[in-house]
Amino acid sequence: MDLRLPRLRRPRPRRALAAAAAVVVLAGAGTWTAVASDDAPEVRRADRVMATGDGVRIDTSFFTAGPEGRRPAVLLGHGFGGSKEDVRAQAEDLARDGYAVLTWSARGFGRSTGKIGLNDPEGEVADVSRLVDWLAARPEVRLDKDGDPRVGMAGNSYGGAIALLGAGYDDRIDAVAPAITYFDLAEALFPDGVFKKLWAGAFVTSGGGCARFEPELCAMYERVAESGVPDARARALLEARSPAAVADRIDVPTLLMQGQTDSLFPLGQADAAARAIRANGAPVKVDWLAGGHDGGDPETDRLHERVRAWFDRYLKGDESADTGPAFRVTRTGGVDSTDGRAQLRGASADAYPGLRSGTRTVELTGREQRFANPAGANPPAVSALPGIGGSGGLSQLSSLGIGVSLDFPGQHARFESAPVTRDLRVTGSPAVTVRVKSTSDDAVLFAKVYDVGPDGRQQVLPSQLVTPVRVEGARAGKDVELTLPAVDHEVRKGHRLRLVLASTDLAYASPAAPATYTVSLKSGLTVPTAPGVTTAAAPLPAWVVWLPVAGAVTALALLLTGRRRTAAPAPDPDLADVPLQITGLSKRYARSADRYAVRDLSFRVDKGQVLGLLGPNGAGKTTTLRMLMGLIKPDDGEIRVFGHAVRPGAPVLSRVGAFVEGAGFLPHLSGRENLELYWAATGRPPEDAHLDEALEIAGLGDALARAVRTYSQGMRQRLAIAQAMLGLPDLLILDEPTNGLDPPQIREMREVMIRYAAAGRTVIVSSHLLAEVEQSCTHLVVMDRGRLVQAGPVHDIIGSGDTLLVGTVTPVEEPLAEKVAALPGVESAVRTDEGLLVRLGADGTAPRLIAELVRLEVPVTSVGPHRRLEDAFLTLIGGSA
Repeated sequence: MDLRLPRLRRPRPRRALAAAAAVVVLAGAGTWTAVASDDAPEVRRADRVMATGDGVRIDTSFFTAGPEGRRPAVLLGHGFGGSKEDVRAQAEDLARDGYAVLTWSARGFGRSTGKIGLNDPEGEVADVSRLVDWLAARPEVRLDKDGDPRVGMAGNSYGGAIALLGAGYDDRIDAVAPAITYFDLAEALFPDGVFKKLWAGAFVTSGGGCARFEPELCAMYERVAESGVPDARARALLEARSPAAVADRIDVPTLLMQGQTDSLFPLGQADAAARAIRANGAPVKVDWLAGGHDGGDPETDRLHERVRAWFDRYLKGDESADTGPAFRVTRTGGVDSTDGRAQLRGASADAYPGLRSGTRTVELTGREQRFANPAGANPPAVSALPGIGGSGGLSQLSSLGIGVSLDFPGQHARFESAPVTRDLRVTGSPAVTVRVKSTSDDAVLFAKVYDVGPDGRQQVLPSQLVTPVRVEGARAGKDVELTLPAVDHEVRKGHRLRLVLASTDLAYASPAAPATYTVSLKSGLTVPTAPGVTTAAAPLPAWVVWLPVAGAVTALALLLTGRRRTAAPAPDPDLADVPLQITGLSKRYARSADRYAVRDLSFRVDKGQVLGLLGPNGAGKTTTLRMLMGLIKPDDGEIRVFGHAVRPGAPVLSRVGAFVEGAGFLPHLSGRENLELYWAATGRPPEDAHLDEALEIAGLGDALARAVRTYSQGMRQRLAIAQAMLGLPDLLILDEPTNGLDPPQIREMREVMIRYAAAGRTVIVSSHLLAEVEQSCTHLVVMDRGRLVQAGPVHDIIGSGDTLLVGTVTPVEEPLAEKVAALPGVESAVRTDEGLLVRLGADGTAPRLIAELVRLEVPVTSVGPHRRLEDAFLTLIGGSA
């Protein structure tokens, strides 16, 4: 017998039955406005307040554009704590794309009345069906049949959940595109029976306080917050408000977009939704974006475009619409100084791999370990901190070269792998089985896997995510299989994986009673590698076939012109050991008497330095490098390399190696053959190439014997660097050497530059990746609009790295500032307009400071270094980047 509820055409909850079922548009509440836009159809907007029949009024806006006629409709929901105005821009864009778009403020938000029900089926979900009723009566909306409009739903977080719930409760919804949302709210806030106290508190606060919620929700929160333990009634209450409750009835095309930096709704929520909806026979695609509730890049423009394509396909019926791959994950690079944002690139697969695809086992070592759950669960370990993880928060701490996680001695066990022998990409959820024993009946543990650098000190917790687990009946000992958080993270060759089991975590509620836990390993760590997920290598441009030949011709021409050149200026003996001295250098733009690409530029570079040449686009960096290599002549000033003036064909250029704007290789030849061919084209003796030394520094290994067409983008870049290093030039010039590389490849390039300079040679690198420049370079030259802005050692330009700026919601009073100043590891704490300027002592660390600030109830909104290279750079160029 099938005991499932029948699929509802539109819901009729008990509360809704007590009132009028239809939406009532209040008289005089409709207001039409027009939204102008250059070269785009005028958007028409109508604002209306709708009465739901149970005393609640819902504030709505309706958007259309273009000619009259019927079109598909889209319902756009907003995030928790927001209102319909948050999605106005997306609504206008969809209207211009040929949709009728309805936005609304959910109950208790914006100008809508009612109590917040966390997407209560009898409240917010019933409102959705009433809005669909209204759309069905509009002349602008296409109908599938009488009373049934062609309609899709989209939204982020709270709005994403209502889209899934709408599809589960009302079969008139035709397609959904939820983002960074939950499938099971009970599991999101009570994972494995552990209370996610900071996020739950953030929910209540951003909702306006407990009294703004439905009484049963308020009572549930207060009960669980007081006890620290979610009970069965609390779990049932949230489960009923979750899409998982109607999982078997969500059978429409679904685009799931989930955040990688999200300790509130992690990737596992989207995975559960994907599996359930696919089981119903519906098309499902999954997209892991770079951002999330803990910060990062929300990729708004890309996701909006993908949502539009999704609706074009499944609402308009446009079969040519490109809805993207079945699975896509965004991988993050460095920071681009032109806009201050992280550089992103995507990897994809033809099928969604899930969280356990392509597993391999990494053996861990470590004896049985005992550790304490301290009284009051204090001090707590630190992982993610809700509310200070955004663009002004914890993400900035990575620029200090430290992780933001903190585990206290005696309060955790750890097990470690041997160094991995090759790069390991983790895509999904690692798993491990451990045996847990406790002096208490129940134990609460927090499991996490760190990426540990070769020195054993630097460790990174991917996405700052942990897995909480409640072990019941632990007094007798129990084997527990732990599923770690789903991540997409590259573990570099030579790094180790470290499994940590901690007794506390600041974001969660732990038992207040002291206890001793004993933990031992029962298995290795199984790691998913998702082998079907690939990042397409950058294609080889067509000119790579003829560029080596052109290079040979150019080299021959330089040799010939070198023999014919006129007498060069005499070398300066005082600069014989100076790799580069630039004095008064200027270069005007072509056909311009007063516009300069470079003007009156002077600086010096000494042996052993790695010099970063920085500046926004148009600063004159590439022009300077081209003059330095003798490719173009300056209009004024001079360049001297080891005391010799640089001119086209100057013999001293044989001491300069350069990588500028990529390199071309013959794809059918091996890496070694390409380098040998290039060196032969220079006409210099083979023994002068020092090929083996250059290759050892570049670290290409066995790949040298393979055809270049098989190389990844990172390998081609390293081969190009090796080409520039042939002859072991005393001065190596690299122009954007990390373009197109992913983070592990960027780290490899950094190591190549440092190794090259370690022998007393000099490297000049021009790059937009400020974080990489900060780690790689010893000195900087900052240019803007062709002029020198500042030059000197990196640490002088950046300033002290031991000072943190703590942003706060409200100004900090002096007594509280004095308490912060008295903390261990803190030298001083000074109040500022933004909050507190905290200087750390020799034994102070940012994670410990964060934990203490939370303990002192400092209203923290952000924590970051007071001055990073990015801050210094943007200050120096006056925002022109």
